[in-house]
Amino acid sequence: MKLSNYTSEFKNNLKLATPVMMGSLGHLLVGLIDDIMVGRLGAVELAATSLGNSLIFIAFSIGMGFSFAITPLIAESDGEGDKPKGRLIFQHGLLLTTIMGVIMFGLLLVLKPALYHLDQPEEVVKLAIPYYEIVAFSMIPLMIFQGFKQFTDGLAQTKYAMYATIMANVINVLLNFALIYGFWIFPRLELVGAAIGTLISRVVMLFFIYIVLSKKEVFQPYLIRLKFNEIKKSVIDRIVKLGLPTALQMLFEVGLFVASVLLAGTFGAYAQAANQIALKMASTTFMIAVGIGVASTVRVGNQKGLQNYVELRRIAFSTFLMVFCIMFCFSIAFFILKDILPLAFTENIEVVGIASSLLIIAGFFQLSDGIQAVVLGALRGLQDVNMPSVYTFIAYWVIGFPVCWYLGRELEMGTWGIWIGLLTALTSSAIMLLLRFNYLSKKLIQEKNELT
Repeated sequence: MKLSNYTSEFKNNLKLATPVMMGSLGHLLVGLIDDIMVGRLGAVELAATSLGNSLIFIAFSIGMGFSFAITPLIAESDGEGDKPKGRLIFQHGLLLTTIMGVIMFGLLLVLKPALYHLDQPEEVVKLAIPYYEIVAFSMIPLMIFQGFKQFTDGLAQTKYAMYATIMANVINVLLNFALIYGFWIFPRLELVGAAIGTLISRVVMLFFIYIVLSKKEVFQPYLIRLKFNEIKKSVIDRIVKLGLPTALQMLFEVGLFVASVLLAGTFGAYAQAANQIALKMASTTFMIAVGIGVASTVRVGNQKGLQNYVELRRIAFSTFLMVFCIMFCFSIAFFILKDILPLAFTENIEVVGIASSLLIIAGFFQLSDGIQAVVLGALRGLQDVNMPSVYTFIAYWVIGFPVCWYLGRELEMGTWGIWIGLLTALTSSAIMLLLRFNYLSKKLIQEKNELT
């Protein structure tokens, strides 16, 4: 098959993926803005936000992974032209993401004492606790928002969530400036100010997307509120069956990166701050891959609904090729700008030096990180989530974490060794998932040919 058969889909992929990229970047930018502004207070303060966000990031990733189940189910029902089915999926999904938000907030409060037992510097833990408590509460509006976002993504109406996250970031920047440093009538609250800004911006984001969707005619059939007697165990089971393994996939990956933060913290506040800088930069480019992954989920889900498996495979591989090209450019950028990018967070020479060395490895794993994210999206479109969960567990915890520990602690390579372990994990994941999709897509084509 000619290369143009894949590149011809780039325009359609980008049209769907770009708002999702912007929305995903918006979620990340809330934390990134906190880090940049707090970083100006000092390396210890930056390490504190890193520690505070570590458990929160795990909780959000689990919740976000669970909410991802809504998108392929909505995409499939949209491909079938079945709006009543889509409404039930959305309403049940929104109910579940709301419950998930409350549960995550409760769990984070229960897990708060764990921050004292992670072998982190005492001054870092002391600053992290109040920040952690406030941002943990923001999980509730954030998870409700995720229910709306994944629904609109499934209908390929991705721009509204993007608008909401852009607004949230503008509000977060303004509140951070006022509350972290103290401006006009606002007190100087430092890390607590950053947390309050995050909470308020997420509440506004939720109200914004609800108001916008309620005014758009295309969404009206789906927004009819679910009555108690309409709650169906079969619909809940279907979402949970797809959402739980997806949440586990996110947990395995994010858990490894959080483990890297905690492991780096055992080398001191400077090493942890540098690790956080490199992790934020890598996470920023990863959000581009997440956007393309959602596009892959939606387009593969639509073709699954149509049972056009040849087209499904062609479209999926077009998203794989596109993310490879984009992430290759990011790799080059990381190599060239490795000494400049950390300066956006801190002027501490030691922290900048460590972060710069980590960005070299981050440049290498851009390709594998991007590919595994988009292939996971395609597999979600096929509603294949169980085996990918097994593969991600093997890649991150059977292969990746032992390498992180052995190189970082046993061979005393420090944060450099930890990040070589991350590279190993991401590459292993990309290879296994790509082989899985190749096998399943070929199998679907063969089975349909045998029936016809």
